[in-house]
This record gives sequence, C-alpha cells and structure tokens, in this order.
Amino acid sequence: MSEPARRRGSLRVYLGASPGVGKTFAMLNEGRRAHERGADVVVGFVETHGRERTAEQVGDLEVVPRRKIAYRDATFEEMDVDAVLARNPERALVDELAHTNVPGSRNEKRWQDVEELLAAGIDVISTVNIQHLESLNDVVEGITGIRQRETIPDDVVRAADQVELVDQTPEALRRRMAHGNIYKPEKIDAALSNFFRTGNLSALRELALLWLADKVDVGLEEYRHRHGIRSSWETRERVVVAVTGAPGTEGLIRRAARIAQRAHGELLGVHIVGDEGLASGGGLIAEHRDLLEDMGGEYHEVSGSDVGAALVEFARAENATQIVLGASHRSRWAELTKGSIINRVIRASGPIDVHVISHEHVAAPPSASSSNAPRARRSPMSIRRVGAGFATAAVGLAVLTVVLAGLREHVGLPSTLLLYLALVVTVAGIGGTWPALGAAVVAFLCANWYFTPPIHTWTISEGQNVLALLVFLGVALFVSRFVDAAARRATEAARARSSASTLARLAATMGEEDPLPALLSHLRTAFDLRGVAVLRKDDGDWVVESADGESPPMTPSAADLVEELGGGIALAISGPSIAAEDRLVLNAFAAQLAAVLEHRRLRVEAGRAQALAEANALRSSLLQAVSHDLRTPLASIKAAVTSLGQPDVEWSDEDEQEFLRTVNEESDRLTSLVENLLDMSRINAGVLQPAMRPVALEEVVPSALYSLGRRASMVVANVSESLPPVLADAGLLERVLANVIDNAVRVTPPHEHVAVEASAFEGRMEIRVVDRGPGIPRQKRDDVFQPFQRLGDTQAGMGVGLGLAVARGFVAAMGAAIDIDDTPGGGTTITVTLPIAR
Repeated sequence: MSEPARRRGSLRVYLGASPGVGKTFAMLNEGRRAHERGADVVVGFVETHGRERTAEQVGDLEVVPRRKIAYRDATFEEMDVDAVLARNPERALVDELAHTNVPGSRNEKRWQDVEELLAAGIDVISTVNIQHLESLNDVVEGITGIRQRETIPDDVVRAADQVELVDQTPEALRRRMAHGNIYKPEKIDAALSNFFRTGNLSALRELALLWLADKVDVGLEEYRHRHGIRSSWETRERVVVAVTGAPGTEGLIRRAARIAQRAHGELLGVHIVGDEGLASGGGLIAEHRDLLEDMGGEYHEVSGSDVGAALVEFARAENATQIVLGASHRSRWAELTKGSIINRVIRASGPIDVHVISHEHVAAPPSASSSNAPRARRSPMSIRRVGAGFATAAVGLAVLTVVLAGLREHVGLPSTLLLYLALVVTVAGIGGTWPALGAAVVAFLCANWYFTPPIHTWTISEGQNVLALLVFLGVALFVSRFVDAAARRATEAARARSSASTLARLAATMGEEDPLPALLSHLRTAFDLRGVAVLRKDDGDWVVESADGESPPMTPSAADLVEELGGGIALAISGPSIAAEDRLVLNAFAAQLAAVLEHRRLRVEAGRAQALAEANALRSSLLQAVSHDLRTPLASIKAAVTSLGQPDVEWSDEDEQEFLRTVNEESDRLTSLVENLLDMSRINAGVLQPAMRPVALEEVVPSALYSLGRRASMVVANVSESLPPVLADAGLLERVLANVIDNAVRVTPPHEHVAVEASAFEGRMEIRVVDRGPGIPRQKRDDVFQPFQRLGDTQAGMGVGLGLAVARGFVAAMGAAIDIDDTPGGGTTITVTLPIAR
C-alpha cells in the first residue's frame, strides 16, 4: 500500500507595523500556552535583540541549536533547518520571516526555510513587519526615508493560514522606547528622532491595518466563491451609486452619500462605459467624480454592453448592500424599444437593495429649449454638403436612368432597383436625409415609369413588382435616416468631447495662484472670440480688471455679449454669437470667473484684516515686553552703577567686581533682547536674504555656545568633526543654535545639563538640542514659535519670548525645518534639520 500524502503544516504570522510592537513576545507567549496544553513546541529561531522580557518568554521551551556559518572573517548564526526537520516537532517558532540568510546557508531567505518546514507537516508560527512586504517597500521608503533591504513577497504572507496584527498606538510605542524596552539607551534619542517619529508610526500603522483589511476581504470573497454564495453579506454597508454624467446626478451622489453616512458605510461610485443609458456621461463626469471624492467616496469605471448587468456585477464584486439609481427620463417608446435599465437592475440585484431616486434635470434656458425641436429635425450636414447631395441625386438619377434604359433588355427590375438603391445610399452619405429622400422618391417613380411593365405607365401589372418597389422605397428611406442619425451622433460626440476638454482645462486653471488671466484666455480660445474682458464699475466708470485678445471691449456697450457676474462686475465678449447648446459651458466659465473674483476680494480683505490684527498683537506684545522684560536688565544696571557711585560707601574689591559683572551680564542680556526684536522685524518685513554656503558645524556650534557666557557650562556638545558640512547661512545658523540652546538652558534645572548632538541621515543633518526641563505639551508646541509667547511664564529675566520665533524665521529663510519632540525621561528635544552640502 502507498503511504498517505503528508499533511502540509499551517502557517500563522504575527504582523507588526514597526519593530518593538511585541510580535516576538506574542509568538513566544502562544508557543508557551500550546506547550502547557501538551503540544510538542520547539524554538527554531528567535531573536530577542537583548530585550529581557522577550528572553524570559522563552522559558522552558526547547531551543533547537543554531547553525554557525563563517562569512568574511566572521561567524554568524542561522536557523538549522536540518536539525528542526530531524527533530520533527508538532510546532516550530521561527522569528523574522523576511530575514535574509548569510551566504552559504541552505536557502537565501528564511521564508524559504519555513516553506520546507511546512512541506514536512510542521506547523510554523512566525513574525514580520509591514515595512518588509515587497509591495509596500517604496511606500515605506517615502514615509520613513529608509529603504528596507530585506523584503518578502506579499503572496507568502497572504498564503498564511492566519495573520494576526500586533497593534500599538504610536504614543504607547514611543513610551516603550523611552523606557528602554526596545533599544539600548544610547540609541533611544536617535531612534525617536528618526524612524520612530509619531508621524512615521501612524502612517505605518495605517498601512498595516489597510493591508490586513484587504486580506480579510480577499479571504471572504474566496470563501463565498468556494461555497457558491452569490448573495452579498452585509459585513459592512457599501453603497454603490450610478454616476452617469447627466444633469441632476449631483443630487443623486449627495443622496447616496447621506445614505452611506447614516449607515457608517462606504460610498462607491461607478460609471458604466457602454452604448446607452448609464453610459452617457458627456462633459460632467469629471465634475461628478470630484464631487464623489469630496463626499468621501471612491470612483470606479467599468465597461459593459449591458449597463444594468454590469452595474449589478460590480455591486456583487464589491459585496455592496445598496444600489442608488436616478429615476429614468426616457420616453415610453425608448423603454419599449430599448428596455429599462432600472428594471433590469432590480430583477438582477437579488438581496441588494435598490433605491430609485427622483431628481430634476437642469432646466435649459427658454431660448435654448425653444430651439430644440426644430434643431432635432434639422440635418446636421452643412449647406454645402446638402447642396452637393441634391446635385449628385439629380445628375446621378439622370445618367443612371439613361444608361439602364439602353440596357433594359439585359438588366432586370431587381438589378435596376439595387443600382438605384446604391445611388440613394451614396446621396445619403454626401448630403444627408433630404437629398436622399428626394432621390429615393424620384428613383421609385423612374423605376415604375421606365422599367416596370407596362412601361411608360404608372400601372404595375405584377404584384411582386409592387412589393419590390415598396421594399425599395422603404429601404431607401431607412438608410437615409440612418446615415443622417449617424452624422448627428458624430456631431454631438465631437461637441461633447470639445465641451469636456474645455471644462477639464477650466478645472485645471483653478489650481493657479491667479487663475483670472488663464480663465479669460481659455474662454477666448474655446469660442474663437476676438476679445474678452472682465469689467468693474467704479464711480460710474468701467475699469478693466483683466482682458485677453486683440480687441477686448473696454465697456459693456462695445461688447457683442455681456454676462453679469454680480457686484457691479460684468463679462464683456466680442466675437461671433454663441450657440444655445454652448451656453452651459459659457455659464460654467461665468460661474468660475465670479468665484475667482469673489475669492480675490475676500483674500484682499482677509489680508488687510490679518495685517491689522498682527500689527495690533505685535504692538500690544511689544509694549508688554518693554514694560516688563526690557526694564529688568536696565534696573539691574542702574542699581549696580548707582551703588558703585555712592561716595559714602566703601565697597570691597569682590563687591565691585560683582557690580561690574552684573553690568556686563545685564548689558549682554539687553543687547540680546534688542537683537531679537530687530531680527523679528526683519523677518516680518521679508527683507531677510540668507547667504547660503557649505558650513561646518564646528564653525558655528562653538560660537553659539560662546554667546551664552557663563551659562555655557551647562551645555554638553557631542558634535563629531567628521560630520559633513551643511548648506546654510553661517551667521543665521549660529543665531538659531544660540537662541535654541539659550531657551534650553533657561528651562533646565541647575543640576542637569543640556545636550547638543548632531547626526547625518539620508542626505540631511539633524542637530538636536536636548533639555531636561518641564517639557512642552503637544497642543502648545506651535505656540512657542509665536512672538512674545512664553507659555504663561512671566518670571522677570526670562526674556520677551522671541528666541524660538526668531529661530524658526531664520530656519525657514534657509529652507530648513525645526521640530519639537519629547525627551525620554522628561524634557524637550528641539531638532533643526538642514540639507547636507553636495
């Protein structure tokens, strides 16, 4: 008997958003629980990274000895796959699934080692971080600035029988880091300032949650497919709205968004690219797509000849629970001949709820609507083509009749009718409906008079000839109408494409800083106008706000068309008249121009109000600073000088030196305050022009410390001379560091020190000033960079609150960045990030 097939082992993966969240701890904890229940569990490979609590979790679990491999004069340890296979446990714990093995190992990657264990029937529990997944490698690099060298194919993790997320909030993870539970103390500051920033951790956490949610969706869809489940499972409300691009769809999208919001579900918009019904989008699709995204929805576009079936299939594929459609505005005849899309969706939807929402189309102007009827009956062909069609019909019928009359004995009536039909089709292609109709009637009469027995009479002796002539006439009329409809569709499609392109350029223009000139240029080009101008009435006279073209109208009376934009502003147009069907595009331009002008007016008013508010705030703050803080050093200087000048008091040498020291220190403090005030005025005036050049840190850090005087003894600088130079203004950078260090010294207790560190990282230099003060609450970190802000500290001699404001102004002028973070163990770390000089 043959041996039964060996069972493949199961794979369980603990997924983490970043190192330190507790994946290895959770894996060992599960292994210990299984061991206590009697399962045969071994540790294939576990990397504790020196973490005591993680090492304690190994406990009494059996650890398979590692394999030692010599490589480049060093010895490395890897998992001994052969030893684990020989041991043949029920379950193996293998850490770091994405690990790359040392050259000389059995496999290149650890996940390949795990595949061997699974093939041998051994269950494996492993760990992996989200940044090691191959599909997210570039995304993680964009977030953290670090490219992961060790990656693993997504399919390996997706194929796992179980994937469990080990989650921690960024704040909790940073606390673990600060307490020394992840890295050694000497690495904590650098880690918190680089990879373990709150923003990085939040983004990685979101990536992990989204990736896992996608795996859950895939697993659910596979389960439904395996079990033949076609109905939707309402695990979460998903609302699908049909985006048609027709007028009135805006209200439909908003209604669907409200349904999704009330159900705390997702909103999906789908546009079906087909031949009818929901496929007719026109130029409004882009606007509806933007509206859908503004409402928090996702836009999708699928193709299908049967619009209703395609819509239902999309809803089923997305596991949707509701479909929202707009009420049909088709005529009864169109529904009878082409069918009802709504009825097809309702019949095919099954358990999916279908909402049919009544909505009004955008009403056309009376002039446009009144012209619709005759325009619908008018041929889309130009007058020249219609004339050419009549000429072709007249000449062609005469020539063809003469030729066929001479061949009457050799050419029968069926062939004659086919030749006449070919001529009618040719005339229809040249001139459209009316020349073809005339040609068909004349050809019918010619065939009856010249070629239907008895000839030269209107009498038809045989019934089958009557039928042939009538069929000929019907086919000729149908073909002429079909060619005319095709030409009309082509004209409408070209107009729709032109309108869509114009509206797309119109939307793109709104992203410019001042879109008014570009809007007028697009308007003139779109309608081939001679000139356009936006005019504003000022004291009875018209003033040109903006104009475009060779001869823009300077007054409304000089224009061919005037559109009121409101507020005494008008759009004046010179050029050919604009067709009724183009009024929608013109109205869009007018609405955008009105919005731009209103935005410009509000921006000017806001700028004036902000300037006044800032001036008032600066004046009040300056007066407060002068009255409190600038008087303090002056009072100290005055007291010291007055004491020295008293003739009736004999001061000792020590006392005199103390008075002189006080005068010197308070003078320096006063000088610093005045310099900060002057620097702040330069920043606010926008006259600061940094001289950028390569600057070595050993050139500016000592100068910044020297400006502190005796207080520099509280600072410990750890800046390596081997660091590359940065691109900065040496004078401004010195002032930045001096102000930041001075601020740190002020808040640090006397028995503590302020640390100044620097490190190069991915093309940039980070200078960190670490203090041991009370720290800055997260919600007030932006306030410390505002002028005259001291977070409520009003103690005399603490400065006017300009140091960090000036520092941020100088940093911004140099194109650098300054950030605030917590210091592990208490305090604040201010980081100045500068580009490394190339």
